[in-house]
Amino acid sequence: MTASPLLALPGAVQIEGGGTSGYRTAAHYGDPLREQRTLAEGAGLVDRSDRDVVVVPGADRLSWLHSLTSQHLDRLADGTGTEALILSPQGHVEHHLVLADLDGTTWADVEPGTGEALHTFLDRMRFMLRVEPRLVTDEWAVLGVVGPTAADVLTRAGIPVPAAPYEVHALDQGFVRRMPPLGDGAATVFDVVVPRREIAAIGDRVIAAGAAPAGFQAYEALRVEARRPRFGLDSDHRTIPNELSWLRTAVHLDKGCYRGQETVARVHNLGRPPRRLVLLHLDGVSEVLAEPGTPVLAGAREVGRVGTVVRHFELGVIALALVKRSVAVDAALTVAGSTASIDADDVLDETDDTARERIRAIRSATIGR
Repeated sequence: MTASPLLALPGAVQIEGGGTSGYRTAAHYGDPLREQRTLAEGAGLVDRSDRDVVVVPGADRLSWLHSLTSQHLDRLADGTGTEALILSPQGHVEHHLVLADLDGTTWADVEPGTGEALHTFLDRMRFMLRVEPRLVTDEWAVLGVVGPTAADVLTRAGIPVPAAPYEVHALDQGFVRRMPPLGDGAATVFDVVVPRREIAAIGDRVIAAGAAPAGFQAYEALRVEARRPRFGLDSDHRTIPNELSWLRTAVHLDKGCYRGQETVARVHNLGRPPRRLVLLHLDGVSEVLAEPGTPVLAGAREVGRVGTVVRHFELGVIALALVKRSVAVDAALTVAGSTASIDADDVLDETDDTARERIRAIRSATIGR
């Protein structure tokens, strides 16, 4: 298993280096900015088959996962999904899981290259419980159908359409799960989990129903716009859930004890997290995008780090960044020599309309350079 069959589609250009796991998928199909517009305004097929997949069958699976993760799972209904985190004892994020429970099995798809470590952890925590975690990346793959008209495409392709986020519908083999939207909120996202041997056939079927092939660069641009973090790119070894949107999507604040809970509860109840995730606008002068982990500077002082940096078809060069909460909302920032400013919508604790307009003016000036 080294390359996706969807690389055979016309114009495909693979991700440089094969991505995090070494498994090769398409960065784009010849025109990444046009492909972004397709996802924002129509429907596209996005190859996400580099993601790792772990399954957990067994009668005790939900109560067991409930005890290990940040999410309330012991009563997760059949045909539904959610997100969850596995934390260190100190509350740092070690894994981000996107879950689906169907017909007595819980499925977890995770970042490329992280499935083996997750499986090792789960296997070590089995004890005498009735659970059988397995790493099945060689057998199962994730495809994305994304865009405002994605539901229409699925209908024409004969694939059931879940109505609400995290709703899961079974296929003859695999399932389809609706996820929260991307971009400015208009791009509906459906994850279609299918046997790996069926990637080409399902891809052809979805394209014939009206979806255009869209590379991972297009998907990432809309993900960044939506401020949806990725584990290992937009997080680091110090990240706690309170610093990211995962506190809303992957953490249940009223559940019982789990590893790392004390940190999450203390920061939530008694104070603010040391950093926060923001959207940065960069001047785009450099042709080379900054790598994840590049420092964010205020003058000579390091005040954060960037995660994913992308070229957006409308917003220019944008990035997700973890910055110190003490950073002024209108601070003059730089990333790898490029001028950067915090997006006006990320002025979290700012209620002054004048300040918001000041940030929007900085953002417009940055994009216009």
